[in-house]
Order: sequence, then structure tokens, then C-alpha cells
Amino acid sequence: MKNRCFWVNKDQLYIDYHDNEWGKPVYDDETLFEFLVLETFQAGLSWITILKKRENFREAFDNFDYKKIAEYDIVKFEELIQNAGIIRNKLKVKSAISNAQLFMEIQKEYGSFSNYIWSFVDGKPIINTFTSRGEVPATTALSDTISKALKKKGFKFVGSTIIYAFMQATGMVNDHTTDCFCYKN
Repeated sequence: MKNRCFWVNKDQLYIDYHDNEWGKPVYDDETLFEFLVLETFQAGLSWITILKKRENFREAFDNFDYKKIAEYDIVKFEELIQNAGIIRNKLKVKSAISNAQLFMEIQKEYGSFSNYIWSFVDGKPIINTFTSRGEVPATTALSDTISKALKKKGFKFVGSTIIYAFMQATGMVNDHTTDCFCYKN
């Protein structure tokens, strides 16, 4: 039996997410935007809730196509807040739309969002050596810095905790515990 991080429960969706996605470096803008949206909607909820609704989000938000999302109008907004398959929080839906617009501004300025976000870690993951749940932080000085930088650019729902979770999900930090089989992968 494989040893996994402490947070993985017996749900196959969680196991697959942990084994195949979480902590693996992501450099393509499309996937980075997807995680930015999902982490935004996760605020205040459990990640398993988001994973279970991920396909609904994908369908509702045009496969996380930030170019389309940036142009959503009031009709699409109303459609989204009536969609029982996603989290129907008006502020989070609005932020997905405005964050898509800002995401493209960053692309113009830096060539890609990936170039921008990965510049905070010099383009390579920070490899932590945590051995237990108690050692894994919810925020760091770096997530504070990235959060402030994104907020300064106008992004919403990008507090330090959300940004640290984003960094973990996209492999900017490797927070697999050292006893996890994914730690060295």
C-alpha cells in the first residue's frame, strides 16, 4: 500500500488528485487559471467539495477559457449564479470574471501568467521537507508577498491562504510530506 500525505482520505477522487496532480509543477496558463478559479471558489469550503464539483465548474466556465470568461456579460453571470452544480457565490463569480481580465493583462505585460507567477520562485519549485501535518503551513511570507502583488493588480479572493494552496496545487512548492510516495516524484 502506498503511503500518502496526511490529508488524503479514502475518496478515490482525492487519491487520484493527490497522486496525479497536487504538487506537480504547472507551467501552462490554462491550467494555472483553472487552479486560480478553483482555489477562489474553495475559500471557506473543503477542497473535496470543489473536486466533486470540478467537472460542473469546467462545463459552467467554458472549460476555464479565460478569454471567454473575461467577456462574460450579465446574462452569463445570472446563469452562473443559478447553476446548482457550482458554488453560487455572487462575489466569487464576479471575481472569476474580473480575475480573467486581469490574468490577460499580466500575460500582456510578462508574456504569460506562468512567467509572472513562477518568477516569485525563480522558475522552480521550493522543495520542503515536512514530516507531519503540524509542519505544513497555511501561509508563508512568500504567499503573503504574492497575495499582496496580485491584490495590487486588482485580483480578488487571492488572500495568502488561497495563494499558498494555489502554490501547493500547482507545484510551486512541494509540500508532500517526506514519507509520501509522491515526495520524490
